[in-house]
Amino acid sequence: MPRSIRFFAIAFSLFIAHPMPFARAADVVRIGVLADMSGTYADVQGAGSVEATRIAIEEFGGKVLGKKIEVVSADHQNKADLGSNIARNWIDNLDVGLILDLGNSAVAVAVQNLVRDKDRTSIATGAASAELTNKYCNPNSLQWGYDTYQFAHAAAMALTKAGGTSWFIISADYALGYALEGDARAAVEAAGGKVLGTVRHPLNTSDYSSYLLQAQASGAKDIAMANGVSDLQNALKQGREFNIFSDKQKLAALAMLLSDVHSDGLAVAQGTILSSVFYWDASDGTRQFSEKFAARMGRPPSETQAMNYSATLHYLKSVQAVGS
Repeated sequence: MPRSIRFFAIAFSLFIAHPMPFARAADVVRIGVLADMSGTYADVQGAGSVEATRIAIEEFGGKVLGKKIEVVSADHQNKADLGSNIARNWIDNLDVGLILDLGNSAVAVAVQNLVRDKDRTSIATGAASAELTNKYCNPNSLQWGYDTYQFAHAAAMALTKAGGTSWFIISADYALGYALEGDARAAVEAAGGKVLGTVRHPLNTSDYSSYLLQAQASGAKDIAMANGVSDLQNALKQGREFNIFSDKQKLAALAMLLSDVHSDGLAVAQGTILSSVFYWDASDGTRQFSEKFAARMGRPPSETQAMNYSATLHYLKSVQAVGS
């Protein structure tokens, strides 16, 4: 069974086998959306993640087990301690039963540890580190939609098997970058390739010239960008300005989202190898949700926002099925 299909099967069975506490309030079920509302990832999380969650609740009928469903939201500012404190306050004072999005891997780890101790539930729809379901796995938490294993293996294995046997990895110097870099290296080596070098840049870097020139000088056939959103967008723009990405050196953007393509434009993004878990025009279901989302937000949903919608629906269906 493919890993992604197997993961969803296991994830749903966990809800059924391990009844998840959803709230203890007498008449209200509260779901918390804890996301980046103002920083690097605000466009792909932010208000859109909150709205996607509300759409799922509305489609479910607004109630579960006879209780009204409410949404609370907050900005974790990509700080693990702040995210953990917000989540703790929600659980202790607002009786929040589910916390989702968690679009920062360090924040997600902190919240996963908290919900395990508090016997609540978290679903990471925006945090990508595969360590969330490996090293930090626990029965109260799920990772929904994508992870760095999927991102890295899809692109790295395909390009390596197609002849891209040498790689250079430019990664962000925080949890997402580390995870993407490690998973990409494992995928390349498993496919018979070799990583010639790596370099890391701080979050929200503005000048990528030294990192890009190191990748170019390595002579690697493929350059992997293990970063995301504005970091990825800016690195790609500067790479095109230096004429680095060409037939001699292909580009794999390991965590590229559709919104990144729109932000950079075709001239910059063309030829980039990427993988995705959601496309707004893929099916009748994705189109229906995306049209409803766009009517409220003025644009199609990001992958993370779509995962919030999906995860919320499946969580509520599981609560209804279990009856608690």
